[in-house]
Amino acid sequence: MQEKHLEFIQNIISRMANNSFILKGWSVTLVTGIIGFSLVNSISHLIFLALIPALIFWGLDAYYLWQERLFRKLYDGVRRSKNKDIEPFSLNTKSVKKHVNNWLITAFSPTIIIFHGAVILSIFLFIVILKIGF
Repeated sequence: MQEKHLEFIQNIISRMANNSFILKGWSVTLVTGIIGFSLVNSISHLIFLALIPALIFWGLDAYYLWQERLFRKLYDGVRRSKNKDIEPFSLNTKSVKKHVNNWLITAFSPTIIIFHGAVILSIFLFIVILKIGF
């Protein structure tokens, strides 16, 4: 019975990780598309629009990582069978929220900030390059 519960939780963790991977791909695609469109059409102020999807995908990626961490903590609780707050086959993460950093702290974790920080930094580099006129 416990094995099936763990399997359910593991499937959710896998979906969260997959969602995060897909979001990163969409982030790069949209940001690159907006930058490319603005460069081809010589409309440099459109590059600022690339910040919108970059920031939105950063927040979404942080949300999925936060959810993944909650379910990992739930997995540990079910695996150890020490947490009496977890009902059999429950997927409610409320009982483990106090043991996981919140969404905003997760947004600035190294795994998130490195990728999305690089995307946002590249947007600003393109803006600087266009202003200088390279």
